[in-house]
Amino acid sequence: MKITPIILAGGSGTRLWPLSRRLHPKQFLALTSQHSMLQETLSRLEGLHCEAPIIICNEEHRFLVAEQLRDIGVQDADILLEPEGRNTAPAIALGALQAEKRAPGQKSLLLILAADHVIENIDALHNAIIQAAALASAGSLVTFGIVPTCAETGYGYIQSGEKLGEHGHRVEQFVEKPDKETAEQYIASGDYLWNSGMFLMRSDTYLEALKRQAPSIQNACEQAMAGAQEDLDFVRIDKQPFLSSPNDSIDYAVMEKESQVAVVPLDAGWSDVGSWSALWEVSEKDGSNNVRNGDVLLEHTQNCLVHSSHRLVATVGVEDLIIVETKDAVLVASKREDQRVKQIVEHLKQNNRSELSAHREVYRPWGKYDSVDMSTRYQVKRITVNPGQKLSIQMHHHRAEHWIVVSGTARVGINDEEVLLSENQSVYIPLGAKHFLENPGKIPLEVIEVQSGAYLGEDDIVRFEDVYGR
Repeated sequence: MKITPIILAGGSGTRLWPLSRRLHPKQFLALTSQHSMLQETLSRLEGLHCEAPIIICNEEHRFLVAEQLRDIGVQDADILLEPEGRNTAPAIALGALQAEKRAPGQKSLLLILAADHVIENIDALHNAIIQAAALASAGSLVTFGIVPTCAETGYGYIQSGEKLGEHGHRVEQFVEKPDKETAEQYIASGDYLWNSGMFLMRSDTYLEALKRQAPSIQNACEQAMAGAQEDLDFVRIDKQPFLSSPNDSIDYAVMEKESQVAVVPLDAGWSDVGSWSALWEVSEKDGSNNVRNGDVLLEHTQNCLVHSSHRLVATVGVEDLIIVETKDAVLVASKREDQRVKQIVEHLKQNNRSELSAHREVYRPWGKYDSVDMSTRYQVKRITVNPGQKLSIQMHHHRAEHWIVVSGTARVGINDEEVLLSENQSVYIPLGAKHFLENPGKIPLEVIEVQSGAYLGEDDIVRFEDVYGR
């Protein structure tokens, strides 16, 4: 029975702020290698007998997902767009229904993986999947339990029971995050594993269990998929039926209530990278136990994670710190207190700060832009347009724009006229003019844009034509 990977890529990763933002969360960041965590998740499937993956993500992240898949040569994935997050039980239901739509009447094994986990030992992962396949094929809902390395209080636990086959166990119970004393008792007993949030199960087994235990979720997802629309590389889920689904995890909705639930132990250097200290744990360190990223200079510094995105960061005489610099924010935190980063995120939300949602550098399907400078009546951006890409034909009610080409070649349309611009040439777009910007060349196009006007928000865009369907 072939395996269909379902990759859950809808998380927000708030505890890794300021790198992780609402519009660019941790699964799309390159934290442990040159590839993003989503790309790493897909790459570690190489060597397994898998069908094309199904990616479940937020509609806001659709172009990030599509671009990152193209970057690693994944061309046949289905990208399902959730209009709003509804937790793992509905997300997996969408994936199961899509898998059955692909191959009507055929049973398919669903390998459900989070897009933001680290797994160091790929062979151990593959072996565990192969071990779980027999149980899943026979109708069990299989979860992977991480062999614990310490009395961790930040994870849920799974109590394993009687042996099932050569490698699996029946699940006795799922346990919420314990206190320290209880976690130590779990570890001492040898019967408990960390709950990884990874699963292997037949699509029909899951949908039947969902119908028994959470019929409102199953009904909502069936209606949402029945009304789904294909749009470019994406499958847009019907919004209203999906929003009627309860917001429940697969553990709560199904796994804790079903009887035929199994666990297969996994000892593969796993981490959900749920905090900066967790990232420090799994990252390569120097002789003083520091993790360095970017332009950093460390003097008499120990046990720190120092990340620079934009400028030199230097430290002297510190230890056990998390220091993260981006173009618009700096975080300094004790490693012992780094879980409290989510409180900073809450403050940002309450104060409606832009640093919550996006980086200064914002990715678009055609490339990216960096907000270099802004005031009340002007804004300066550095725009990068990828080869062959084109911004929408659009108009602004409240601002005029100057474009200066600093690298590459630009095709510019203003009302009914078109012009080719090369390096050091510029053009003016009056307020209210219908215009577009395109890169017809083979190298990235770099443009400095100067906006001026009474209102400079991104919502002052009237689109007449857009190849990306926005």
